[in-house]
Parts: sequence; C-alpha cells; structure tokens
Amino acid sequence: MPLAPRPFLTSLFEAAVSAADPLAAIRAHRPERPKGRTIVVGAGKAASQMAAAFESLWDGPLEGAVVARHGPIAECQRVRVLQSAHPVPDEAGLAGSAELLRLVEGLTADDLVIALVSGGGSSLLPAPPEGLTLEDEIAVNRALLASGAPISAMNVVRKHVSRIKGGRLAFVAAPARVVSLIVSDVPGDNPAFVASGPTIPDASTPEEALAIVARYGMDLPAAVMRHLKSEQARAPRPDDPAFRNHVRHVIASASVSLEAAAAKARALGVEPVILSDAIEGEARDIGRMHAAIARETALRDRPFSRPVVILSGGETTVTISGNQYGKGGRNSELLLSLALDIDGVANIHALAADTDGIDGSEDNAGAFADGGTVAAMRAAGADPRDHLARHDAWNAFNASGDLFVPGPTGTNVNDFRAMLVL
Repeated sequence: MPLAPRPFLTSLFEAAVSAADPLAAIRAHRPERPKGRTIVVGAGKAASQMAAAFESLWDGPLEGAVVARHGPIAECQRVRVLQSAHPVPDEAGLAGSAELLRLVEGLTADDLVIALVSGGGSSLLPAPPEGLTLEDEIAVNRALLASGAPISAMNVVRKHVSRIKGGRLAFVAAPARVVSLIVSDVPGDNPAFVASGPTIPDASTPEEALAIVARYGMDLPAAVMRHLKSEQARAPRPDDPAFRNHVRHVIASASVSLEAAAAKARALGVEPVILSDAIEGEARDIGRMHAAIARETALRDRPFSRPVVILSGGETTVTISGNQYGKGGRNSELLLSLALDIDGVANIHALAADTDGIDGSEDNAGAFADGGTVAAMRAAGADPRDHLARHDAWNAFNASGDLFVPGPTGTNVNDFRAMLVL
C-alpha cells in the first residue's frame, strides 16, 4: 500500500510529543520525601500537565501552585493552577509570580521545593524589579520577540529584568532543598535558559545583557536601561551557598523526541535522518536550507537516498521589520519559505510544528507543505511571497487548507520538522 504522506508525518509528530510526556518523565526522577513540607511551584506551557503528573505519583502531602498559559489545562487536586498570558505578559502573570515567591518564603532545611519548569515560563512569570512596571517588562518582551535574537540571548536579558528569573525563585527558597524538573525547549538543553531559569542560576551578567541589547538594536524604555546599569540587576551566581542543596533534571528534550520520531519512521518502513536538535537562525533562512536539502535528495538522490524522512528540531526566530505583524509563528513562516523553494518539485512532503501544539498567535501548531502548496495558495487568491514578506504565513496556509491543528499537547520541547522525500 502506498505511503500516505500527511498521516505518516502526523504520526511522527505524535511520537515526538509522546516521548515528552510529563508522567513518564517525572516518574523516573521523583525525589525522596522530605522530613518537612513539600511545596510545588512551576511555570510554563506544560505546567498544569506536569503538576497533575507529579500529584499522581507523590505518596505524601504536598501543596503549591503553578502558572500555565490561558486556555485548556490539566485538572489538579492539590496544586493550584494559575493562568497568565503568553507571549505578551499580563496582570495575571504578576499575581502568579507573586504567589510563587510567597510559597517559597520562610522554608527550612527540612522542606522540599519541587520546581516544574517548561518553555513559555518567561512570559508567564512577569516580575519587574523595584522601579519598573509591567508595561516596562512588556516592552522588553516585545523588543526581544521582534529582535531576531536567539533564545539564549533573549533569556540573558530577561533574567536581569526580573525578581523571579535567573535563579531568584530558588534563592528565596533557601535553605530548603530544591529539585527542578525541566522540560527543555531550548537548543542545547541548558536548564538555565528554560523559562529564563527561575530556579537555575547562571554566570551571565547585566553587562552581557546590555551588550545583547546593543547588538540587536533593541529600543528599551529608559527605566529599563537604567536598571540594567545598576547593581540591582545582578542575579545570584551559581556558586552562591543558597544553591548548595539544589538538584536539576532535564526530564524531556528535543533530542529524545526526535529519536522517538526516528524510531516510528523505521517501524513504518522509512529510513530517518536527524539533522540536529539544536538548529537556530532566521525562520525563513532555515526554511530555505531545509528546502535545498530536500530538493537535492529528490532530484539527485543525495546527500540522502530516497525514500527518507529528514528530521530536525531547535528554535528559529522571526525578525519583525516595519511593524508588519501578520498571523502565524516561526514554524509557519519557516514552512512558507520552504514551500516557495520546493514549488513544483514532486515527492517532497513537509511538516513544521511546535510541539506544544500552538505556533505563534493562532490555534495551529504549524502547517504541511509539498510541491503543490504554492500553486494551491495562488489558486485561492493568496500571494505566498507577499504573505512571507508580511510575516503572515497563517493566512497563506489557511487559504491552501494546509494548517496543522492538533490542539495543545501538554508538553513543549520546541520545534519539530519532518521532510518526507519519496
């Protein structure tokens, strides 16, 4: 029976998401019960699912709260699920950050803090330092999202304009033991970069944050610039004694998920190739790079032999120019760029999607594309090059009927890309 490309690609996405399931990941990393209290805190797109999984596995008393994004959440019995906005922070996020800080105050060395951290937590936990406002933090966030800076650079800036990021939440919890369970959505899986590391300090400095602001030409409020030049911006360092009893585990990542997708492909009779789990760069440029590899394989049977599915992960960026904000996200933009470069080439089928199920501003995780996608867009009255120029990939794929809408997945290990070449 001939292989059906879209069901095949969907099954690989589902395998990747299943490999990042919080329940299985947390089960393997449960700490011992403490003499004192067990406090659960956390934030991110997978926060409620992680909290529900931890509740089901913990055989002792616990209390706490996590902050998830507005929308559907997993039901928890003992951990309160608060909700706030992503990708632009809101007032609910201020309240959520304040509650997490309150929960870890006044603990003892006999107490245990379980930190459940996943991607998206940076936006969900606004906590501007004294002298700054939520509007200032929103301005920082908007500037970062539009800058084209990689996620590692964004988080250096974020953690120096916050009362909770950069290890500060764990610092407040001292002398309690802190165990951080992290679902990584960042290339390289540095735990200090996930959600800007509320419980994970690193050695970055305000001076580095200022250099990043200058390098990417960000226009930040004057009050933020003054703050970054002050000692108040300096985050606690990893060698601070407050972090002596802390443990962190990256319990799910893009690497594990891509291996699961590869195993699924083999089981279905197609040889997989994993390019990398840490690809960064401008979305439309990475799209063209992927298209070039797929074309070369389709037309010349190199660098890979057909049939093959080419997998990759990481986190691309979209640099907004001229305030042209359309609908969509980085995966849709990447795929629209790819679609233009495989136009008319038979036997290439691609999926690009965010593993949390939401790509950017709409309800799709990403989209499908093949050699006929651009023609379908034009037949529907959409100019794909114009949509790409305006960062409006969602409307282009909506016109051709190629949006991929699995719904929120309850986890987040960043971007997933698969190109099937037959």
